[in-house]
Amino acid sequence: MSEKDPKSLRSYRWYGPDDLRSFGHRSRAASMGCTQADYAGKPVIAIINTWGDINPCHSHLRERAEDVKRGVWQAGGFPVEMPAFTLGETFQKPTTMMYRNLLAMETEELLRSYPADGCVLMGGCDKTTPALMMGAISMNLPAIYVPAGPMLRGNWHGQILGSGSDVSKYWAERRAGNIDLRAWTEIEDGIARSAGTCMTMGTASTMTSLTEVLGFTLPGATSIPAVDANHPKMANRSGRRVVEMVWEDLKPRDILREASFNNAIAAVFGLGGSTNSVIHLLAVAGRAGIKITLEHFDQFSKKTPMLANIRPSGKYLMEDFYYAGGLPALLKAMSPHLDLTCLTITGKTLRENIASAEIYNSDVIRSLDSPVLTSGGLAILYGNLAPNGAVIKASAAEPRLLKHTGRAIVFDSFDELNARLDDPALDVDANSVLVLRNAGPKGAPGMPEWGNLQLPQKILKTGVRDMVRISDARMSGTSYGACVLHVSPESFVGGPLALLKEGDIIELDVPARQLNMHVNEDELARRRAAWRPNEGIYPRGYGKLFMEHIKQAHEGCDFDFLEGTEPIPEPEIH
Repeated sequence: MSEKDPKSLRSYRWYGPDDLRSFGHRSRAASMGCTQADYAGKPVIAIINTWGDINPCHSHLRERAEDVKRGVWQAGGFPVEMPAFTLGETFQKPTTMMYRNLLAMETEELLRSYPADGCVLMGGCDKTTPALMMGAISMNLPAIYVPAGPMLRGNWHGQILGSGSDVSKYWAERRAGNIDLRAWTEIEDGIARSAGTCMTMGTASTMTSLTEVLGFTLPGATSIPAVDANHPKMANRSGRRVVEMVWEDLKPRDILREASFNNAIAAVFGLGGSTNSVIHLLAVAGRAGIKITLEHFDQFSKKTPMLANIRPSGKYLMEDFYYAGGLPALLKAMSPHLDLTCLTITGKTLRENIASAEIYNSDVIRSLDSPVLTSGGLAILYGNLAPNGAVIKASAAEPRLLKHTGRAIVFDSFDELNARLDDPALDVDANSVLVLRNAGPKGAPGMPEWGNLQLPQKILKTGVRDMVRISDARMSGTSYGACVLHVSPESFVGGPLALLKEGDIIELDVPARQLNMHVNEDELARRRAAWRPNEGIYPRGYGKLFMEHIKQAHEGCDFDFLEGTEPIPEPEIH
């Protein structure tokens, strides 16, 4: 792009020519109170805002959009806010994962079909971040991400609460009869104290952190609490920076390369990040035309230490992480494991972005000499139960269960699980392996976060708080336990999980990266011959599109027609 040449702007095609169509664009802009001085010759910045009254993680983004706009105006741009589909993790059913690709498509098409020269992506709640990134990478206009930021830490009777992690912890105590309704209600009122995403290292904070590692945010942006005064300042600076990026013609695929994704994978382990990051990074890389596989994750798992002492794998919360130096300090600490030459949206390298970072609390952000975990935070498993792979967050499981053999208790659906789990007649003990199937991309559908199966009440009352659990579902990044997830191929399409029977022996060996059922090949062949395909529940609409085109977990669950970098023609202006 020619520097400061208005005719080089994409938006000029809409606003600039002396013709009838541009007359219509300019006259309608005038009807909204705009003059040509507002936009003529200036970069038009689309602010893709996923704010919504039904999304508590984003409840402050309406205000933050004004901070972004102010920055865009200050830098000589023209901001245009474009509301986009909100993915409210706590309210949307069957799961926001069902709609990640829909938001990605909407983001791409908003940017393609309107006069945008660059964009600011506003989000943070779990699937929102990869969705916005996927759409922006596919469209490939200058883009910067403004993360919603984590909420303030919770509190109950002087105890610090972490969203998700402590919900699971205290719900288990409630079911075991150790917490009454009054205490449970007090926890409910104290665990979510402000706008923002979960303040544990769940999927939200993992994915926003990874956008920073990939180079799509201002340095340190993802660690700032949502209601901290530095958050609107960051939003303002992002608005200013994106205008500069338009004139520099600095686009997503100018930044992204294989080393960028290797850095992101390493950061997953340094952070003690969410299992969901595996699926999302596979999908984001696919949009950039970069091939990564589950093997990449396992390679980094074996050599990358966990330095962020944050729940659910550690002790602290995101607010503590920010005060301790935030993501730049963590990246500097783990720099031997990163390629610091990667370019970022600042126009500088990752090395330059983190050069001045410091650690202010060495228990929250550990050094390489004193890691929380030396390696293996996540592990990729294979075997006759998961030929295309499965994932376990080993750092969040009780160590005794990382090598385990037990008898399968099989649930064919989430409803069956809820109906049978607390039945006193359920033939289960602490060594059993709880299995949920038909919970994958097509089976649920949408691959909900059902993988952190609750323990049977009679087991909880014995004092046991962890068992091996296996499913083709996902689990919240805030959850913990010996949960094997993302079993691929899923049971709904005839994966080996569909052939398992109650009472079969399952062997989990995380150090050996193995997940197997002790069933011989002849018996499996008989079961496979007797298996019959399932039918989808969607006769039309987005659900039908989803069922026809969704890929499996080990491939990132993108739609098969959305990957890659093949150009799509610009819209005709006539």
